[in-house]
Amino acid sequence: MKEELADLTGVELAESFAAGSLSPVEVAEDVLARAERLEPHVCATYALEPEAVRAQARASEARWHKGAPLSVIDGIPVTLKELIATKGTPKPVGTAAGDMTPQTHDAPPAQRMREAGAVLLAKTTVPDYGMLSSGLSSFHKLARNPWDLSRNPGGSSAGAGAAAAAGYGPFHVGTDIGGSVRLPAGWCGIFAHKPSNGRIPIDPPYIGRVAGPMTRTVADAALMMTHLSLPDRRDFMDLPYQELPWRQLEGDVAGLRIGLMLEAGCGSPTEPEVAEAVTEAARLFEHGGAIVEPVEPFMTPDMLDGLDRFWRARFYAEMRDLPPEKYDLILEYIRKWVEPAAHYDGMEVYTGFDQIIQMRERGRAYNDYDLLLSPVAPMPAFPAELASPVNDPMRPFEHIGFTVPYNMTEQPASSINCGYTREGLPIGLQIVGRRFEDMAVLRASAWYEKARPAQRPWPCRREAMAD
Repeated sequence: MKEELADLTGVELAESFAAGSLSPVEVAEDVLARAERLEPHVCATYALEPEAVRAQARASEARWHKGAPLSVIDGIPVTLKELIATKGTPKPVGTAAGDMTPQTHDAPPAQRMREAGAVLLAKTTVPDYGMLSSGLSSFHKLARNPWDLSRNPGGSSAGAGAAAAAGYGPFHVGTDIGGSVRLPAGWCGIFAHKPSNGRIPIDPPYIGRVAGPMTRTVADAALMMTHLSLPDRRDFMDLPYQELPWRQLEGDVAGLRIGLMLEAGCGSPTEPEVAEAVTEAARLFEHGGAIVEPVEPFMTPDMLDGLDRFWRARFYAEMRDLPPEKYDLILEYIRKWVEPAAHYDGMEVYTGFDQIIQMRERGRAYNDYDLLLSPVAPMPAFPAELASPVNDPMRPFEHIGFTVPYNMTEQPASSINCGYTREGLPIGLQIVGRRFEDMAVLRASAWYEKARPAQRPWPCRREAMAD
C-alpha cells in the first residue's frame, strides 16, 4: 500500500502546498487510490467522479504555481454530506423515493469550500431523508464503520464519519440536528464540531440544524471553520458574522469549572465501558487543574418523547402527499416510525414542540459551568444493518439523549475520541460550551487531544481493511 498522502492532516497539506513540497495532484491521486481500495468495504461516498477530482486538483496546482492560491486550503480534498446541495449533482436525500433532479446551486458550506479552492472528492452517504443515526439507506449502499465492518458508522452523517476514519482526505462536512456529526464522530473515533446554531450558514435552515466539520484532528476542524463560518444571506437564522481566532487553540483548562454528566436522563442507560472512558477523560481535566463536578441530567423522557412526536409530525407533513409507488420505496422502519403522526391532533403536536422550549429552559441551569463533559452516545457502535441501536421505530431516539439538547439550546459541542471498548471500538467524549463560545470548546478539545493517551492506528492501515 502507498496512499501515505491520504493520511496527512489538512494543516500539513496546507503547509506543504505553500512550501511547494507537495502538489494537490499528488494528494488527489493518493486519496482516490484510498477510496478505490476501501469503498467496496466502507461504502461512504456518492457521486465520486475521479476525473472531475483530477481536474480540480490540476487547477489548484496551477494556482499554487502562479503564487495565487484561493486560500490556504486550496487543493485540500473535502467531502460534503449528500444533504448539502452541490450544483449539478442530484440530491436524493438518501432515499430511493428521492428527486434525482440536479441541484441548481451550491448550499453555503459547499460554496465556501469551492471559493477556498478545496477539491471536492465526493458527496457522502446518508440514510433516508437523514432521519436515522445509521448508515442504512434505501438508495445508497450500506455504509459501514472502518473500525469494524460489522458495525454501523452512525448517522445521519454516516458516510462522512466513515470517510474520515478511513482516510479519504482530511476534510469532511456533515450536518447535525440531533447529533448527526457528533454520533458518527464518536462511533468512528474522529473529531467533530457542532457549532453554535447559526455560526455556519446553512440552506435550508431549520430549528436545531447546523453544519459542522468532521476531521481527524481539532486543528483541521478549526482550519475549516475559518471558511465555513463566513456569512451567507440565504440563512435567515445565521448569527452576525464574527471573525473569530479559529486557529488560536493554545490554552489550558486550569481553573475551569466543568460539569460531568454520565447519564442522559432519558433513553438508553450509559454502558459501563462508555462511562469508564468518559470518567477517565474527566480525570485528565482534573489533573490539568480544572474543577470537575458531577451533575444531574436535565433531559427527561417526556422531552425526548415530545421531540419524537414533533419530528414525526414534521416528517409526516413532508411525505403524506407522495405517490404510493414512491412512498413504498422508503425504508420500512421510517414508514413505521412516521405513520402514527397521521392520527395526532394539534395539542399532541404542540406539546411535542413545547418540549424543545423545556430543553432550552432547563439547560440554562448549567450556565455557571464553563464546560460540560458527557458521553456522545450511551453505547458503542451497533450492528451495521440496524436502523438504530435498539432498532425499534417506536423508540427511535434512545441514543440521542446526550446530543440533541444542545441543538435545541444552540450551544457548541464537540465529539472527540476518549478510549476504546474491549472489542476495539472507539468511544466518544462530548465537550459542550456555553452558547456562542465555540472557541472555548475547540480549545478544550485541543487541550484534551494532547493530554489523552496515544491513539490506536487508523483502521485503513489494518490488515483486515487491506484485502
